[in-house]
Amino acid sequence: MTPALTPHDLVGTTFYIACNMMLAFTGFFFFQVWLVPKKWATSVSISCLVTGIAWYNYTFMRDIWVVQQTTPTTYRYTDWLITVPLLILEFFLVLRASGEATNALGFRLFGAALLMLAFGWVAEIDVLDKVSGFIFAMLAWIYIIFEIFLGEAASCAEKIKNESAKTAFAWMRIVVSVGWAIYPLGYMEGYFSNAMGSAKEQVYVNIIYNIADLINKGAFGVIIWSVAVTDTEA
Repeated sequence: MTPALTPHDLVGTTFYIACNMMLAFTGFFFFQVWLVPKKWATSVSISCLVTGIAWYNYTFMRDIWVVQQTTPTTYRYTDWLITVPLLILEFFLVLRASGEATNALGFRLFGAALLMLAFGWVAEIDVLDKVSGFIFAMLAWIYIIFEIFLGEAASCAEKIKNESAKTAFAWMRIVVSVGWAIYPLGYMEGYFSNAMGSAKEQVYVNIIYNIADLINKGAFGVIIWSVAVTDTEA
């Protein structure tokens, strides 16, 4: 069945917008890899991978919603299980500019991100109850927040000498703390509000998740690109 977006399908519209924007981000970052200073090329490449993978998965998520009017949970989380660790890797690469960020720190951040996603996924597919999944996922996210504001990651950031890397870390920290907060807000609105058990549940969840993906995946890449093109340090 060929998917056809109807004029009043607000959720489907956000899927199409997100899909097109992810493709646009990917094309932009791809060409910028060759223009930014060499030391930033890997980070911009990761941004390109993140939005490219997201675009590919959104082509499936978009069609599932338009045709079936159901939440594409499996595709959503398979996308996040790849792209979120890549974003954490990008965060870690900026921290390595301090020369003191350890591999153990990277593994802790990476593991916390995977746990955050895993608990959210099993809760959304009803393997685990919604409240427990939400609590455990939030604890993993809170650990990441603690690490980047008060923990070892924050200590490493203070020792970064490159001003562009410092700027990148500061903005990426805002994305992880403020931007990522959109996801639990969407989860709560979808599953803990008066829409619980109604068709509106899927509407709220998908619109908020789509907006969050655009902000967070696109913002991470734009931050890296913007500091890269202004980095004048050797």
